[in-house]
Amino acid sequence: DKFNTISSKRKNQVKMKVAATLLALAGSAAAFAPAQQQRASSALEAKPFSDALGAQAPLGLFDPLGLIADGDEDKFNTLREYEIKHGRVSMLAVTGYLVTAAGIRFPGAENIPDGLKAFPALLESRDGINVLLQMGAFFVVAEIVNRDADWLDNEAEFVGDYRNGALDFGWDKFDDATKLKKRAVELNNGRAAMMGIWGLVTHEMMGNSILPGGYLPGQ
Repeated sequence: DKFNTISSKRKNQVKMKVAATLLALAGSAAAFAPAQQQRASSALEAKPFSDALGAQAPLGLFDPLGLIADGDEDKFNTLREYEIKHGRVSMLAVTGYLVTAAGIRFPGAENIPDGLKAFPALLESRDGINVLLQMGAFFVVAEIVNRDADWLDNEAEFVGDYRNGALDFGWDKFDDATKLKKRAVELNNGRAAMMGIWGLVTHEMMGNSILPGGYLPGQ
């Protein structure tokens, strides 16, 4: 009995020591957690371009491939220009996709289907080929015009500013805060449009409609 009593006491003591150790470790972790979070937050803020336009909630600076981790401003500006341009094209693409899906056509193109089937349909006639050639010419002109004209005595206000002293529409009347907000809106809308046109085309290829009424373009 004595042996059992001593053994039981030792077990209780061991349990108490283990519990005390775990509580001490938990207390230490809790004590150091804020410092670790603060260091992580500081490290995040220290990343290059973490305060640039577009680095906003909920993702903040999103660069999973580390393309701008070296802090190269020229590379960042080049990638930002690509992002803005693709966003603008995607916004036009989403608009055109939805407008043609609603049944709206240019005169003479009433029989051209919507969706991806429009391209092979245009290739079937001489007039359709002319339309494609005009589209190609428009793309070339748009690519030439929509850039900062280095040969003009004019400096772009920001990356993606292609006004070149000719187009304004009241931009210069806005204060700095309003300009920054409008640029952020364009950037976010462009990002959404890139995902949007990809989603629309993917669902059309899968044969699944995501448009109102279950309408599927190209049918």
